[in-house]
Amino acid sequence: MTKSSQVDQDLIRSIAELLNKENLAEIEIEQEDFRVRVTRSYANEGVTYAAPPMQYMPQQAAPASIAPAGSVPAAVPAVEDLASNPGTLTSPMVGTAYRSPEPGKPPFADVGTKVSEGQTVLIIEAMKTMNQIPAHRSGTITRMLVDDAQPVEYGEPLVVIE
Repeated sequence: MTKSSQVDQDLIRSIAELLNKENLAEIEIEQEDFRVRVTRSYANEGVTYAAPPMQYMPQQAAPASIAPAGSVPAAVPAVEDLASNPGTLTSPMVGTAYRSPEPGKPPFADVGTKVSEGQTVLIIEAMKTMNQIPAHRSGTITRMLVDDAQPVEYGEPLVVIE
């Protein structure tokens, strides 16, 4: 085994550990002539299923009281499809979202903040690199869909700008 193949195997092991630690379904890295893609799947009775993508699910309020037996529960509202809203800024990568430039500092933007196209609204850390995420349009932030230090998936809705 050559030294470079040993390094490649160590890198792949590290990526696989990150995949499991962050509960991700897939990671792909490409540098010059080296490319590696690590995916995880789940097996169930001989059939393999890809890991489902993470989705933002709003918290539902707990019912104030228990419904009497035999009553029909109220319809649950459908979850919004935020990714198709043109005002929704989605994550361009897998990583950890940070709302401020460093711990203890005020956030880049919050609900009600007016932003200009290109203005940084948060940072995503990926592979120990801090990536500024700019607003894709000018407007006012109406919803902030991520918390500070929250893991995010590629394509996950982050912010709604109207």
